[in-house]
Amino acid sequence: MDSSKRGTILISLIPVAVLVVLLATDISIFGSDAILGASQVSLLVATGVCVWLSMWLYKTPWSAFEDAIRSNVGDVTNAIVILLMIGALSGAWTVSGVVPTFIYYGLKIISPKVFLLSACLICALVSVMVGSSWTTIATIGVALMGIGKAEGFSDGLIAGAIISGAYFGDKISPLSDTTVMASSINRVPLFSHIRYLMITTVPSIVITLIVFTILGLSHEGVPAAQVEMYGQALDRTFNLSPWLMIVPLVTAWLIARRRPALIVLAISTVLASLFALFFQPELVAGIGEKVVQGSRAKIFFAGTVESVYNSVTIATGNPEVDSLVSTRGMLGMLNTIYLIICGMCFGGCMRASGMLREISRIILPLARRRFGLVASTVFTGTVFNGIVSDQYLSIILTSDIFRDTFDKEGYERRLLSRSVEDSATVTSPLFPWSSCGMTQSTILHVPTLAYLPYCFFNWISPLMSITIAALGYKIYKKNQ
Repeated sequence: MDSSKRGTILISLIPVAVLVVLLATDISIFGSDAILGASQVSLLVATGVCVWLSMWLYKTPWSAFEDAIRSNVGDVTNAIVILLMIGALSGAWTVSGVVPTFIYYGLKIISPKVFLLSACLICALVSVMVGSSWTTIATIGVALMGIGKAEGFSDGLIAGAIISGAYFGDKISPLSDTTVMASSINRVPLFSHIRYLMITTVPSIVITLIVFTILGLSHEGVPAAQVEMYGQALDRTFNLSPWLMIVPLVTAWLIARRRPALIVLAISTVLASLFALFFQPELVAGIGEKVVQGSRAKIFFAGTVESVYNSVTIATGNPEVDSLVSTRGMLGMLNTIYLIICGMCFGGCMRASGMLREISRIILPLARRRFGLVASTVFTGTVFNGIVSDQYLSIILTSDIFRDTFDKEGYERRLLSRSVEDSATVTSPLFPWSSCGMTQSTILHVPTLAYLPYCFFNWISPLMSITIAALGYKIYKKNQ
């Protein structure tokens, strides 16, 4: 490579270096709260550096950046609406008692010999329901840590089971913001993306569950009374009933019928809200009375709206369970939406300036064939988690770098979106300095390096993605 090309690549790396330094500073100061605003500011500053360098050195017109930003943000418009609906659905499912019922019956299956298997399955189930690995780990994960310690399991092993299950749900749930982001920015229908993910995700979680089963069966322990305490708190707060399972069953039926994501989310939210009025009338009334006074109908209406829109805290008499059944609603999705918009601005300007193309020169020579293309994508998604310390940015940047190459080589976009999720989403908690690594380590009080060897799902997933690519199983070109 001649000196001019090397210089161009070095200049293209400056905005990325600025972003890395700023994000590292954000995380060191704000920790997991960096997503509440500091990360967005860092993205905009790095975007400004990119624009300034490009306009100064390469005379790129400002209109090019405007067009790129408009195009990139336009690409995620659907994702933004889906995220708002996810917030509404999460609130409705919790207040109606759907999520508490899942948790209540899930906790009942824990026994000494299958604790690790149960911990992974419960976290997977809850994460699929709420679409958030962080929420799952911060609530049910904390409870499971206490139970596991009482049974004599090592901290790292317990945390590994919890994180493996939580990130399984985060990866495939239609309520997950990372799942929505990976599909939307690559223009892949959400449920088509999830179905294609199953090819690599199901073998990964099966292997993970087998390993945890073997490790659990070799361990002696006794059930913890703490499980019953959580169950009692849920039982006295909510009217738990198997009839509430109609809501997820209808949702699953709509998904199986391949209805559009927004329609599924909207119907499920409305149905859950109706079930909340029928099964949890006093709870809904209590929420409504905090914001409005008047007739019973007015209070119920206010409670229903608050449940889907605003952050709601439900008192169960147990602080850990309170955290588990507290909801963020649509309002809780705004920080993620801000981050997506700022990330798309950065990615758009990097593309308009040509800097993204220059950076890709380092990676793309390895992506000549199917195996190399997928392996390079997986490697890049994983490395970006370590560089930019954020899974959202890793998803955005990896997609931006490889999207044109996948199109040029004739591969379906769903292969790209799957490869990105198999790497950028699940490897994020494996880096001690990343936002996910710092958050999970802090919540569970377990050093990242202690749980890393036991996060079997998180490091099997990228390896499985590469293995499936090597086998060529259900990988097609557009003209096939």
